[in-house]
Amino acid sequence: MTADQPLHLDDLRRILRASAGEDDSVDLDREILDTPFVDLGFDSLALLETVSRISREYAVTLPDEVVESCDTPRSLLDYVNRTATGV
Repeated sequence: MTADQPLHLDDLRRILRASAGEDDSVDLDREILDTPFVDLGFDSLALLETVSRISREYAVTLPDEVVESCDTPRSLLDYVNRTATGV
């Protein structure tokens, strides 16, 4: 985690895989930045788990509402990085 980019795409992929659990239908090896989470196979519960893991691992406070406002990995990365840097 760095000041200018606290959460990278590879970090998010790792957290998404952990949040997906045993769901083999989730394919995160392709280009995912602008793919809606629902198309990646993530429901709101899995996304809440993802947000919770990011909060714990990166010591950033993220409201549960971020699940509704961030519908792609890019939007989640942008939100987390803005929040972490205070921008």
